[in-house]
Amino acid sequence: MKKQELIHLHGLLSEVRSEFESDGADLDLSEYEDLGVKPTSIHRSKTDHKAAVFKLASGITSSTSEEATSEPVAPTAD
Repeated sequence: MKKQELIHLHGLLSEVRSEFESDGADLDLSEYEDLGVKPTSIHRSKTDHKAAVFKLASGITSSTSEEATSEPVAPTAD
């Protein structure tokens, strides 16, 4: 993946984070915050953005998996 694509993905994940937080989700993103790399940090390296994307995605998914319900999802569409 190119650096520009990683930055774009980083920005998209940041939007997902904002949506979860606006809905009241309590996300543990301390590891992501410790990196100090934001989607707007275009001067940072590709490796820095890759690490940030993984930490952000991991933080979002681990926090949301704790809130997941055990309700079965219907296999058919409406």
